[in-house]
Amino acid sequence: MRKMRWVVIFLCFLAIAVNYVDRANLAVAAPQIEKALGIGPAQMGLILSGFFWTYAFMQMPFGWFVDRVGARIALPLAVGWWSLFTAATSVAGSVGAMFGCRLMLGIGEAGAYPSCAKLVAQWFRPAQRAIATSIFDSGSRVGSALSIPVVALIISAAGWKASFVITGLLGVVWIVGWLAIYRSPAHGDMTGPEDVAPQRQTRSGEPRATWASLFRHRTLWGMMLGFFCLNFVIYFFITWFPSYLVQTRGFSLKSLGTLGMIPALMSIPGGWVGGLVSDALYRHGWSLTASRKTCMVGGMLMSSVITLSAFTSDMYLMLAFFGISYGSLAFAAASIWSLPADVAPTPDHVASISGIQNFASNLAGIVITTFTGVMVALTKGSFTIPLVVAGGFCFLGAFSYLLIVGKIEPLPAKPGRSHEGDAAHSVV
Repeated sequence: MRKMRWVVIFLCFLAIAVNYVDRANLAVAAPQIEKALGIGPAQMGLILSGFFWTYAFMQMPFGWFVDRVGARIALPLAVGWWSLFTAATSVAGSVGAMFGCRLMLGIGEAGAYPSCAKLVAQWFRPAQRAIATSIFDSGSRVGSALSIPVVALIISAAGWKASFVITGLLGVVWIVGWLAIYRSPAHGDMTGPEDVAPQRQTRSGEPRATWASLFRHRTLWGMMLGFFCLNFVIYFFITWFPSYLVQTRGFSLKSLGTLGMIPALMSIPGGWVGGLVSDALYRHGWSLTASRKTCMVGGMLMSSVITLSAFTSDMYLMLAFFGISYGSLAFAAASIWSLPADVAPTPDHVASISGIQNFASNLAGIVITTFTGVMVALTKGSFTIPLVVAGGFCFLGAFSYLLIVGKIEPLPAKPGRSHEGDAAHSVV
């Protein structure tokens, strides 16, 4: 029972996996929906975009909500909300109704990552946070990889409407399991004191950091910029990568479902290794700043090889570049998702900071999808410019984590020079 924290992280992993299956099922069912509703690609593009808007802009309010009510309540509430509107998509009979379901889906799914980051802060000490975050974050890659074959199988057997009902029911099953298993980390029969991360509390008379005051810190802005850069590249894999393989590299649907999965598969162990390395460096005497920044900066720099994929004609070398890039992004993400717990002034700010940085990162989903589409249209089918720009964002992200993000430690209630020191001090 003292290892309950790993059960909690596994439940978080499952929640994120279901999250990504439910957000990706529309893309798989799109051809059947277009035929059923009599709509074209432009209208389907509008429907697909609905999710990103609410998902991005609900990150900050949902993070605040998680800090107020706790992840034990907020996470199943979020799963129930998005599962309801996943299933409701099956009865949407118009573009407006389906667009509305996607807007509502984004609202619910916005609560997943802030809740999981909050749980990591509650259950894990700094020396184990990176591996814990890498486990739940890998649910996004597993969910993305599983969504295509699973949803396609359901559609072929029972139709596109059934795919939304069945994937929606996955969330209901998860909620039942969560309510049956989860207990507070302070509950005596579930864990011992040594298994629970120490909690920072505001001392009596100490000025309390408000939600708005978090934006006074340079570190938070560096986290927002760095995560925007990372997600700019990751969303290329989630949105345009299949089109690139088919249109530019001549992949068939069969090769897309086999060779095309290589980068996503490489990203799964990449995230786990990133978590293990970050925590191992810290346990072996490195400062928390050095251990986290080494992994974040190193991963972002290595991911820039995505640009090289545009300049090779060898299919396997191209896939290797993409795989190294995606795996390196996941390697960095393990430490990135540890930052909210590492820098939060108190436990009551962890989910809020998670929501703030995830808001900035998901604006990248809107930017990369639009930018890539415009560039491909202007260059008559070439993806070279988007891939070069993606590599540039990898360098910008590395710069942000190295020099803009300060020392990895709890932010003060009021900004102080000692906590937002110069760049040289920040990397010690």
